[in-house]
Amino acid sequence: MRSVLSGPRLVGAVAAGAVTALVGLLFVLAAAPFADRTAVRAAAARLTRFELWRLRLDLPVKNEEGELRYLAARTPVGVLGGLVVLLLVVGLGMAVMLVWSWARGEAFDGMLPTAPLVAYLFVSGCVLLFLDVCGLVGVEALERRLAVRLLAPDPVEALRRRIDELTVSRAGVVAAVDAERRRIERDLHDGVQQRLVALSMLAGRARRGRPELLGQLHEQAQQALVELREVAWRVYPSGLDAHGLAEALAGVAERSSVAVKVTCELPERPPAVVEAAAYFVASEAVTNAAKHSRATLVTIDVRRQATMVVVRVEDDGVGGADATGGGLTGLAQRVAALDGRFTLTSPPGGPTVIEAELPCA
Repeated sequence: MRSVLSGPRLVGAVAAGAVTALVGLLFVLAAAPFADRTAVRAAAARLTRFELWRLRLDLPVKNEEGELRYLAARTPVGVLGGLVVLLLVVGLGMAVMLVWSWARGEAFDGMLPTAPLVAYLFVSGCVLLFLDVCGLVGVEALERRLAVRLLAPDPVEALRRRIDELTVSRAGVVAAVDAERRRIERDLHDGVQQRLVALSMLAGRARRGRPELLGQLHEQAQQALVELREVAWRVYPSGLDAHGLAEALAGVAERSSVAVKVTCELPERPPAVVEAAAYFVASEAVTNAAKHSRATLVTIDVRRQATMVVVRVEDDGVGGADATGGGLTGLAQRVAALDGRFTLTSPPGGPTVIEAELPCA
């Protein structure tokens, strides 16, 4: 079905390109003396966007000057496409008239059907149709190449931009790692360390003849183990390597103070770095929801879409999450380090939706 529809689409696209080529030429001739005006640039941008839509191209346009050059340069190609479409229409029209005349028993241009004549016209028509279709495909390919050549960023510029992006993401990763280290140190100092000091004091008092403190001593020891386990899981969940992402997220749901619903549908295990990033995105989002959003339910959805692992976390809290907060900034930097995309939507009143797309191919 798609191949049947692609033929008319191709003819329509090339025919439309012939019309817009003439329109573009007239626009360039009229607007060339006023190329620096805002209205002219906006009109050139609209015409260029239409051409890119017609060619099914998604290109970041370099500048207005490149748009005007493109509109002027594509005129010969557009006219060529119009001629190819015209030949196709004329050929098909003559073929229809020929068949119609012979079907009614009439001569066409003084010719009556004979076996050699029918065979000659059939073979000639098939060859001309083949050449015309090749011309249509060639014109579209030439137009696409011309658009890429004149509108797409220069390869050196694209490489320089990519280097800048990698430099920024590397700096972000370093900052995120430092921030995580400081948070772990703070958790150890303010939580586990203080708990162990109190535990030591209780043990000393119990040794001095206060056996009734043994129950409290045992409770404090249990709390210290829980807090130490939380810090360890925050560094890296040990169950992630052994049992996979689904089990690790189930552990997040069990430890959370709010209800968490987990859906993890992956056909196969992604790379370890992707699993770790997906886990930390979900875990940090649940922690933020429990601390700040007053949510009653958090849903975690992990699934594969093409070459991406998509992690979506939504809570029914009050919203208003700050994307520049330390935790969320660290998550965004972690995702960016893998060339992924991180988005946060949190209008006042909720819901808050965090989504990370992680490439795994």
